[in-house]
Amino acid sequence: MRRSTHTEQSVDRKQAVNVVQKVLPYLWPEQHSWVKVRVVLAMISLVLAKVVSVATPFFYKGAVDALAPENGEPNTVFMLTAGAVGLTVAYGVLRLMSVGFNQLRDVIFARVGQRALRQLALETFQHMHRLSLRYHITRKTGGLSRIIERGVKGVEFLLRFMLFSIGPLILELLFIAGILFFVFDVWYLAVVVVTIGIYIWFTFAVTEWRVKIRKEMNDQDTDANQKAIDSLLNFETVKYFGAEEREAMRYDESMRGYEAAALKTNYSLAFLNFGQSLFITVGLVGVMVMAAFGVQRGDLTVGDFVMVNAYMIQITMPLNFLGTVYREIRQALVDMSEMFELLEQPAEVVDKPNAKSLRVSGGQIEFDGIDFGYNADRQILDDLNITVEAGKTLAVVGPSGSGKSTIGRLLFRFYDVDGGGVKIDGQDIRDVTQSSLHMMLGIVPQDTVLFNDTIGYNIAYGRDGASQNEIVAAAKSAKIHDFVMSLPDGYQTTVGERGLKLSGGEKQRVGIARTLLKDPPILVLDEATSALDTETERDIQESLRGLGRGRTVITIAHRLSTVVDADEIVVLEAGKVSERGTHDDLLAQNGRYAQMWQNQIAEEEEQGVA
Repeated sequence: MRRSTHTEQSVDRKQAVNVVQKVLPYLWPEQHSWVKVRVVLAMISLVLAKVVSVATPFFYKGAVDALAPENGEPNTVFMLTAGAVGLTVAYGVLRLMSVGFNQLRDVIFARVGQRALRQLALETFQHMHRLSLRYHITRKTGGLSRIIERGVKGVEFLLRFMLFSIGPLILELLFIAGILFFVFDVWYLAVVVVTIGIYIWFTFAVTEWRVKIRKEMNDQDTDANQKAIDSLLNFETVKYFGAEEREAMRYDESMRGYEAAALKTNYSLAFLNFGQSLFITVGLVGVMVMAAFGVQRGDLTVGDFVMVNAYMIQITMPLNFLGTVYREIRQALVDMSEMFELLEQPAEVVDKPNAKSLRVSGGQIEFDGIDFGYNADRQILDDLNITVEAGKTLAVVGPSGSGKSTIGRLLFRFYDVDGGGVKIDGQDIRDVTQSSLHMMLGIVPQDTVLFNDTIGYNIAYGRDGASQNEIVAAAKSAKIHDFVMSLPDGYQTTVGERGLKLSGGEKQRVGIARTLLKDPPILVLDEATSALDTETERDIQESLRGLGRGRTVITIAHRLSTVVDADEIVVLEAGKVSERGTHDDLLAQNGRYAQMWQNQIAEEEEQGVA
């Protein structure tokens, strides 16, 4: 058991060192000399503050000795004024200077710390967007946001307390140790060193134990937060199934675990505080007793006694916060290590070194011998070979699970293929930058997800910097302009979380307008009109056909009536092409496509009768 604990502590130390090493470049960047200047000035202010702070008790001692002269000799008015009062004023000035230098240090360093926080938060945010779709499908948004939030706060705490609490404390202890050794006696230093040593050992040992409890509390907090966010995001589903009480019980279960861990934390904190007070009090009393004997023997003055007391109080004040600071630093290191683990999460899909931008001359697309599976034990596409001629429309149909939507994801390079290659105008998409690839592609997905912002913002998302006239033109083409203008706030209407304030058809039309505004040379329509009524679908199909003229279009469809005009139709089954040809050709073959066509006609007739 001891060996295991020692190993865990060794790993924790390595982890802490690793985290600190990752933070340091933000405080001492190679490119920004002004940051280094501010750090140096802050450190100078810190040292000056501690020098003044350590010198202050000498003036306190002088004032006391002036008020209580040796051998009972009375002070003259001049000596009282020039001596005791002057030393007292000097004492006050030094105390003020100590506070002033500390505040100056904070002011100088504030910009450095805030810049480091902003840069780290930005890098984490950017890295999240670089990770693959596979990672984001399996993530838990609530827990992830909590980890990032705690990690950034942890960096802030580490910068503030490690630099401005632990560092100054160590510096102050060294100064005071030197004074006790040279001005008083080695035994004073020995008592102080032993006291501080036992105090620090006790504090660190108990805090290490409390960190494990705190980590358990954090895990329960993350779990509760995840369940709360997940439940609120699926508000409608909860209502559909009357599961409010069930969700409350799941949340309360996590909070019960948090409560138990929080109680352990509070109980252990009381034990830590009492133990710290015990050791500090014993050390303080020991040193003061030694000083009292010194005064009785005549080796020390009353001022010396007061100065020793002042130094002991000066030591004990920051030591009282050592447990809290150490615990919070340890917790900050844990939180930051979780965030840095996210930053170390490798991006599955990355650009090749010196990758070039995609250049689209016509828009021909080739799926050349594609093998792909989301998992190793489940093959989705098997030796798929499809060519979409430039400016033509290819429709992909087939039963659910045949790999239709996977084709669109591979074209966007959300995943890399296991075998074969996807090419656009002869360029393998793995050889070009992802940003240039995405700029040339447009998609209207089956499930349009909108930002919790205005309708105008969501349409304008199609092209950065689009004018209001261009947004309106795209909305008109998508047959949603009249609906938007009927709303009290028009294009400034907020759509709500994931667009829940809009109907399915309205969301889809916003998605279509967004893609119309982007105006890409290659389009992917993934069940683009599946949520629309027949009349609106007919209008939008006409708009989409107009948009597709002169462009390469891949239409993924379940409703076959929407793809009858496609230049070629591909029927997928079990990840392979079973049939291909025009609508009339496939009907003439009387195969799988013809069977699907007859089934849909029969379903529509039954719905019409109903």
